[in-house]
Amino acid sequence: MIKRFLSSTADIPETVPAPRHIAIIMDGNGRWAKKRFLPRVAGHAQGVERVRDTVQACIERGVEFLTLFAFSSENWRRPQEEVSRLMELFVMALEREVTKMHRNGVRLRVVGDLARFDTRLQELIAEGEQKTAENTRLTLTVCANYGGRWDILNAANAWLRDNPGGELREESLAPYLSLGYAPEPDLFIRTGGEQRISNFLLWQLAYSELYFTETLWPDFDAQALDAAIASYQKRERRFGRTSEQLVGH
Repeated sequence: MIKRFLSSTADIPETVPAPRHIAIIMDGNGRWAKKRFLPRVAGHAQGVERVRDTVQACIERGVEFLTLFAFSSENWRRPQEEVSRLMELFVMALEREVTKMHRNGVRLRVVGDLARFDTRLQELIAEGEQKTAENTRLTLTVCANYGGRWDILNAANAWLRDNPGGELREESLAPYLSLGYAPEPDLFIRTGGEQRISNFLLWQLAYSELYFTETLWPDFDAQALDAAIASYQKRERRFGRTSEQLVGH
């Protein structure tokens, strides 16, 4: 049975020294390639390699949930050639990495409006999720054709279908969200220098600690991850309380 988690505005989560759940916007692939006079797709390919390294680094640091923003619902606006190459990379990554993830105890979840993807990609996603469903070492969530506003609307509509005529409350909606199986992110990281959340996990990031870095995603290594975690560990997570109330907690 999948555990469901409450919203942090309705419940005070346990504060832990190291982040239990890290969410990342992997930004800067195109600029990484441009700096090296390479096509943008070369940056995306290098970004896939970085995902593998980041998953391993999170496992070694005891992170239980890692959520990556791979393709937003707005990314369809990019040039068609780039979108097509991104889809090809997604297929290749699933074909090559799922067995390795399973061997390492990683559970794969892919969330978003997957109906727009072609049949082969949808099949690989379903197969990967099924193969890794019982793994518990790390849950890797890939957000693909995902948007935070879509997530909230989709959850609200699902709740209304199950509860016609009912009154929707915050604590009722949370389990219907795409990441209802995971605690809300403790730490949000965006690489590439931009300082916005770009329609990513709008509900779930309400009380997450935000960390922005100039490092481009293909250069974001274990040392960069440690710097983000170190910044998180210096934060005081009050969840609406005063500093004085935290003494002795």
